[in-house]
Amino acid sequence: MKKVGEHVTIDFLGVKRDYSPDFYSKVIYKIAKKAKIEVLNISEKIFKPKGYTCLALLAESHMSFHTFPEKGIISFDFFTCGKISPTAALDVLKTEIKHERAVVRSFDRSNKGVYEDIYSTPGHKKYYVVDDVLENLVSKVGQHIEVLKLEEFGNALFIDSELQVAEKDEKKYSGQFVNSALNLSKNNSSAAIIGGGDGGVARELSSKGFDLVDWYELDPEVVKVCQKHLPKVCGDIKANNKVKTYWGDAFESIKKVKDEKYDKIFVDLNDDQFCINLAAKNMKGLKRILKPGGVITAQAGCLSKKPKQVKNWMELLNDNFGNVTLTESFIPSFDCRWNFVSASSTTK
Repeated sequence: MKKVGEHVTIDFLGVKRDYSPDFYSKVIYKIAKKAKIEVLNISEKIFKPKGYTCLALLAESHMSFHTFPEKGIISFDFFTCGKISPTAALDVLKTEIKHERAVVRSFDRSNKGVYEDIYSTPGHKKYYVVDDVLENLVSKVGQHIEVLKLEEFGNALFIDSELQVAEKDEKKYSGQFVNSALNLSKNNSSAAIIGGGDGGVARELSSKGFDLVDWYELDPEVVKVCQKHLPKVCGDIKANNKVKTYWGDAFESIKKVKDEKYDKIFVDLNDDQFCINLAAKNMKGLKRILKPGGVITAQAGCLSKKPKQVKNWMELLNDNFGNVTLTESFIPSFDCRWNFVSASSTTK
């Protein structure tokens, strides 16, 4: 981490007193003495009818106060590259400013960033700590592709702001995906993958001894960045002559596939209602290319976060095949248990 300093903000709530400008100047020098920093000068602005702002220029950066007497709030900001943490100011301020509650936020100023999880809500925020941005582009098919180096999970692929796979725990996802189908049938002569641009499912199928894997992927730029930045996920599938890639709309491509070609079909599309509807619209074609006794498996998302979505996937496969099973695996980078829906063509 390339750290350049520390930053703290403190909002004092329930402040009853409107302190004078001299009060803030004295407090600034008290903090400076405790934090062992040098005050170069102080600029201030008094607002009418009330309110006050002052900014202290430090040799080590800056310190500021902003008051909102009508709301009973005093906001304090302190950034320093000094040797003593700016949180030292809190000890001074808690005794000097009479308040009901203090909201303290502190963080390092560095090359690290944060990336908000798409499942965050206004009252429950979750972020990934980002060490570096390796790719950031919009592909020709319109997908926003990002590859971020995450502090905890290594290189990770995000598409349209949603985490798709992280190199640290990708095998938990792809491994469970493939095993969910193999648990229903061990046949492994041929498989089709619908989507799955990161290449993890293709790698797993290759490792399980499948003789033929047809990979139908819409966006070659997703595959390209994954091969560049997540080579452990893709494995050696680029050079594997058992894996054949078909670019473009998967459901258009499978119209040319002969009947009953595949033992397994893996639907690795986005886990949203649009893709459920897309699969439903093309289910006749998927059924046609699946062998008798073959298995279709779809990644369905998180049951605890999107229960209706998982239910809809289950209903779709049950209506067309019956014999539906639901499996799951905890994916740390997703921070939840991820579900896979499978069905065999042996019934219905």
